[in-house]
Amino acid sequence: MCIFLAQIFLVALFNLCMSSQTKVCTSTASLSPQFYDNSCPKAQAIVQSFVAKAYSNDPRMAASLLRLHFHDCFVNGCDGSLLLDNSGTLESEKRSDSNVDSARGFEVIDDIKSSLEDECPQTVSCADILALVARDTTVITGGPSWEVYLGRRDAREASLIASNNNIPVASSTFETIVTKFNDQGLGLTDTVALLGGHTIGNSSDLDQTLNQNYASMLQQGCPISGDDQNLFALDYMTPNKFDNYYFKNLMTFKGLLSSDEILYTKSRDSMNLVKLYAENEEVFFEQYAKSMVKMGNISPLTGTDGEIRRICRRVNH
Repeated sequence: MCIFLAQIFLVALFNLCMSSQTKVCTSTASLSPQFYDNSCPKAQAIVQSFVAKAYSNDPRMAASLLRLHFHDCFVNGCDGSLLLDNSGTLESEKRSDSNVDSARGFEVIDDIKSSLEDECPQTVSCADILALVARDTTVITGGPSWEVYLGRRDAREASLIASNNNIPVASSTFETIVTKFNDQGLGLTDTVALLGGHTIGNSSDLDQTLNQNYASMLQQGCPISGDDQNLFALDYMTPNKFDNYYFKNLMTFKGLLSSDEILYTKSRDSMNLVKLYAENEEVFFEQYAKSMVKMGNISPLTGTDGEIRRICRRVNH
């Protein structure tokens, strides 16, 4: 009987993992949308209220908060390691090339965590806060919703080296971007859909290979001023609305970053996905939601691994 049950389990696990690479498949059985239903039933409402407040105070904050989840998950999984400050021998991922002088919104995460600690002490992880915030910032800007799988625990360490190595940057080639996404178990369809998150947000980079007429228009306009630098909208048509204009812009060679525009110019397969999402926003929204769930399931710490931090910026003592 035991051997028979073990065989059933192995078959089920094999079927579960066949559709994705190992990094993603390890988590599906461990996480659940209902994880906090009994231990902290108000958790999601609390997160939503703070996201709404942050967005009301600064619409740019939506993209910043969404970005934190990406940059967390691409470094040793979705474990909240991005949120850790320098401490002793721990080198914060906030200092990496992809995060320094650009990643922000940490104070919003601090406020959410503080409120959750008042409501249900040491129950909701910082990693889960990032996952919920990513969904809620997408929704509040007009994008799709999805069930967030919960139950992640927080890392006790960070990796500055992995943050520098794993996250694509604005100057990355098409091959580099695809490889870095593949390394996380994310295929080309996921890659193109997830980069559609650039439909909101800004960048201080003005790509020198841009369509010159478009570049002149941006430079002659009034770039957004913030944090002592000039910022340009990644989607100049609807910069604060989550929609499919990002893909429409790529088709007219008006992607702000070369790492965006190459989705349309360097691969027939990715070009076809860009065209599909530009023509059908519903299809883009559906795939984006699926890919966000998939990304959120990268190598979570569960069970007794890691910890539930009391303060997201430092490990428990």
